[in-house]
Amino acid sequence: MTGLAIGVAGMTSGERALLHIGWELAYGEEGNFSFPNVPPKADILYEVELIGFDETKEGKSRGDMTVEERIGAADRRKMDGNALFKEEKLEEAMQQYEMAIAYMGDDFMFQLFGKYRDMALAVKNPCHLNMAACLIKLKRYDEAIGHCSLVLSEDENNVKALFRRGKARAELGQTDAAREDFQKARKFAPEDKAIAKELRLLAEHDKAVYQKQKELYKGLFGPRPEPKQTKTNILVLIWQWLVSLFHRLFRRESLKSD
Repeated sequence: MTGLAIGVAGMTSGERALLHIGWELAYGEEGNFSFPNVPPKADILYEVELIGFDETKEGKSRGDMTVEERIGAADRRKMDGNALFKEEKLEEAMQQYEMAIAYMGDDFMFQLFGKYRDMALAVKNPCHLNMAACLIKLKRYDEAIGHCSLVLSEDENNVKALFRRGKARAELGQTDAAREDFQKARKFAPEDKAIAKELRLLAEHDKAVYQKQKELYKGLFGPRPEPKQTKTNILVLIWQWLVSLFHRLFRRESLKSD
């Protein structure tokens, strides 16, 4: 689309923009009756985030690629991201994963069926999972949960997606939801030590919370301490002894008089 190309050409990597494309530079007077369905003479509003530019090595634009070429280009981006991830260059790795995912946007996936859809998901889902791994390292847990949930919407029993979503949820203190993810993951990977470790950590966390609550309630509702006995002042004791002594002497004198 001419208008979109003109708008994007003026953007820089990482920039976000709202592009209003007039119908003359969009789908024209006739519109578009395939996908996407656009009425005649319709202006288009795009919210665009420019992740980066395709390298010239791809040789052609995405729109001119066959399905196999587009999936292959996405896979190369994924591999580049993996290399950057190993070097702990997380932000750069995420850019590669995002570009790989962009090759397989909703409009593209909507057109795929059978083996081609499976081929695309075999590249797209790992990119989402690798994005989640980066985001967990960067402590951006909500975003990590979102990427894992996208994978689970396509593959509800994906162990890596369940595990990483559980990790992110645990970090956010969503212990019940995290435990549910880990327990479901364990059904499909019962020997996985990492899953067992996370479940053990959750159990230890719950135990520590219980002990703290127990101590708190004990302090609030425990037995009332017995009052401490105060020491009697020695002067009072002496005074009481003298009074008693005088009383006995007075009584003795009274008896003699009688």
